[in-house]
Amino acid sequence: MLNKDQKIKKLIKLNDELENYFRNTIIPQLFVDRDLILRKFTPPAMKQFALKSDDIGKPIIDIKDNFRFPSIIEDITYVIDHNEILEKEIQTTDYRWYQMNIIPYMITKTKKTNGVIITFIEITARIKDLKNQEMLVSDHETLLDTISHDIKTPLTSMLLSINQLKQVSPDKSKSFLMLFGILEKSIKKMQGIINELTDAGKLKNKYQAEEELLDFENILEDVRLTLAGTIMQSGAKITSEINVSEILYSRRKLRSIVYNLVNNAIKFQSPDRKPEIFIKTEKQKKFIVISVKDNGIGIDPDKQHSVFTKYVRIEKSVEGSGIGLYLVNEIVTKSGGKISLKSELGKGTEFQVYLTAK
Repeated sequence: MLNKDQKIKKLIKLNDELENYFRNTIIPQLFVDRDLILRKFTPPAMKQFALKSDDIGKPIIDIKDNFRFPSIIEDITYVIDHNEILEKEIQTTDYRWYQMNIIPYMITKTKKTNGVIITFIEITARIKDLKNQEMLVSDHETLLDTISHDIKTPLTSMLLSINQLKQVSPDKSKSFLMLFGILEKSIKKMQGIINELTDAGKLKNKYQAEEELLDFENILEDVRLTLAGTIMQSGAKITSEINVSEILYSRRKLRSIVYNLVNNAIKFQSPDRKPEIFIKTEKQKKFIVISVKDNGIGIDPDKQHSVFTKYVRIEKSVEGSGIGLYLVNEIVTKSGGKISLKSELGKGTEFQVYLTAK
């Protein structure tokens, strides 16, 4: 059995080994105790989060602004209370993306969580690649949708018109019928090519639209960053009330929904005031509802029924293709959801997206 001096030496050795590990690791790590006091951090964490030596011993709430992640304290508390590992993708103050793992630090003897170790693994390159892929896929899907709807329909009309002309025309000569036959074959060939293109495109991009469990705060933060220049230029203020954080959905599609609604809220701002946008998530029966409310120019009651129609522009003086709300509606309805709006001219608009809860 160890005597008192031997125990002290052993503790000193263990502490030295821990200090050595923290000094030499290349991974940003924090150790926060169960009272939410910052006890240790690695040099990469000091650099990454602009921490100072005298931050050790401070409550984490006093330095939470160093971490560009609003719910970090709630996440630490959850891990301490539930003794469960928590993993999230977050973005830090220098726009880098990390896989954040919060691991409970348990005292073996008492089986109680004495704090957490927070580890950050950089995934910036992967996120950038994913964004670029999603932008390409989005452009590709828009092109396929245009081909499918805006070219298919006129071709079908032409084919019907040719059949009608054949029936009503008094000219039944061989050369006349041959000419119509050539036209019919050409149109059917074009229809076949369009079907092949759209079917191949859907198959190719199917894997990129797979559902996954998403953190809505991450999606919203990503949209904020994408629109950072627009937000700064307009002076827009964005606030949120997130009652439902986790949503099972396609990452690209959820980002597209939020991006288009927030972008529209800024785009259709009132000339008399700066944009104020309030975003809320909540559970309503079998749906998760995402609300985006603004104080913009509002939508004329006569135009509200047509805002989700392709190429319809709410306000001619505002630049845009008129396809944003159409795409949002297509994404939502095809996944079994729905979208509605409430608007008052001159006061603002609220869009509510209903996603099926799973």
